[in-house]
Amino acid sequence: MRSERGICFWIGMLLLATSAAKAQQTNPANPPPQAQPPLPNRANEQLPGWLRVRGEFRSRLEWFTGAGFTSGRDDLYWLNRVRLNVAVRPSRLLTFEVQAQDARVGGKEVGPTGPPFRDAFDLRMAYAEVGDSQKNLVTARIGRQELVFGEQRLIGHTSWLNTARTFDGVRFTIHRPRYQLDAFASSVVRIQDGTFNKSGYGNRVLGVHGTSRTVVRHSVVEAYLFLKRDPNLHSATIGTHWTGELPFRLDYGIEIAAQTGSAGSDTIRAWAGHWQLGETIASDPKLRLIGEYNYASGDRDPSDGRRGTFDQLYPTAHDKYGLADQVGWRNIHDLRLGSEITPTKGWQLTGNYHSWWLADTHDGLYNAAGALIASFPGGSVASHVGEEFDVQLLHALSPQISLAGGYSRIFPGEFLKQATPGAKFSFPYFMVTYIFLAEK
Repeated sequence: MRSERGICFWIGMLLLATSAAKAQQTNPANPPPQAQPPLPNRANEQLPGWLRVRGEFRSRLEWFTGAGFTSGRDDLYWLNRVRLNVAVRPSRLLTFEVQAQDARVGGKEVGPTGPPFRDAFDLRMAYAEVGDSQKNLVTARIGRQELVFGEQRLIGHTSWLNTARTFDGVRFTIHRPRYQLDAFASSVVRIQDGTFNKSGYGNRVLGVHGTSRTVVRHSVVEAYLFLKRDPNLHSATIGTHWTGELPFRLDYGIEIAAQTGSAGSDTIRAWAGHWQLGETIASDPKLRLIGEYNYASGDRDPSDGRRGTFDQLYPTAHDKYGLADQVGWRNIHDLRLGSEITPTKGWQLTGNYHSWWLADTHDGLYNAAGALIASFPGGSVASHVGEEFDVQLLHALSPQISLAGGYSRIFPGEFLKQATPGAKFSFPYFMVTYIFLAEK
């Protein structure tokens, strides 16, 4: 185990050093001339001003070993996704937008091959927006749409997934220079490959979300109340999210959320927190170091009439508690140490270390989707879940083409060794995204 951890560490250090060396060789005094986008990316130049189009093709190769922390459960497959957007703006105060999506998976042999991996040609978004967010006090968006708030730890679009998430509903927004207030009522769209995607199967969420840039100096403060309504679930999540700058090139992020309500005959009492401190220690190349701690409560006794497991709602949880997405914001202590280096424009290299413990050993381990993936009958005597080492490299090849690649490795702790076969889990990926019809 020690040797494999060392290999992961030195691979990350080698990549950091290589990127820094390339940055030093760059001559900013002679930047390359700006190239005009190719003709297929300038379709909007030929269309009337009230009509805009955009296309996106994304292909990702994923490879994992040790699925379910079981030796031999390995897979290699392709994920491909095409999106086509059409926006029609007949007047300054009215816009219609439609997005069609076709998501496919090829070569997958382990686990499901349907959603969220596959959803043949379907309608992903279709909404009308009334008002101009740049000039009007109030705007309204009605129809199938994305909902994104804060860092998306509770509500987001999960764009990393091949199918991603949308909501059917209505959203009202009050725009002011120093604050914004959103109120919405929606239902999550259920992805069904082979038939039209619909909402209305429960999964209703409504709430209010406010953002202010003046409450705390050099900071953005958000406050929210989200209500989740299912046939047997009524919960309220209230919280706040702060991000800002401190002296000495320091920055911070804090989010705290509490939950109450009922689930069947149980009462809900749960909470979660996120604390992050970053420091930018160099500007050329830019280097930022990060320390972070995440917590989410668990359930001590499933038969005591009180549910303590925090519900992460409908988040974009990818890479928030580890690149491999084997850990979510439920019943967890997560310690993260990370670095971000931007050696030159268009490049970014990140490296992260995570170590996890169960918040309550009578509960289990939940993945990024919030699903229970490991538990021990009667409760585990060990709380340490394991460790993960990640490295990712992102590169904007042009305004239309971006590349990304990464590798993560999980070393199981005593809990995973008790609750599962305890094999190591690895996850490499490579992804290319191409924007067409529009410039970027």
